[in-house]
Amino acid sequence: MSMDFTFFNDYVNQARGELISAGYEDLRTPEEVKEALEKKGTTLVMINSVCGCAGGVARPAAVHALHYDKRPDHIVTVFAGQDKEATEVARSYFTGYPPSSPSFALLKDGKICTMIERHQIEGFTPAVVVEKLQQTFDEFCEEL
Repeated sequence: MSMDFTFFNDYVNQARGELISAGYEDLRTPEEVKEALEKKGTTLVMINSVCGCAGGVARPAAVHALHYDKRPDHIVTVFAGQDKEATEVARSYFTGYPPSSPSFALLKDGKICTMIERHQIEGFTPAVVVEKLQQTFDEFCEEL
């Protein structure tokens, strides 16, 4: 019996689209990740996933946190479970943190500053995660 992955692929495309339409650069290859994460300045990386806390909390927070007077110079996303090699390369920059999805990593000049891990997302409201992200922006990012 063959499986129809149309619904799943539609869901993944919708999940990608939410972040792309908010201005996130969708990184799908190891080369794209290396280029993006080595840029000068601050970079927010959203590790996207298909779990409920990604759709119900992390992605909405990722979008709404950007409406702030401080924000990273670059905003990018990789999709755990979909773009496995790209996600693995991104995670290699997050030294000291275990793999976690969904999650957010903030880098400065290619070096990890901090992360908001799944355990800091799951079970919280989008508003709480927005506040955590904006506190991170206050600490590491320049005012627009």
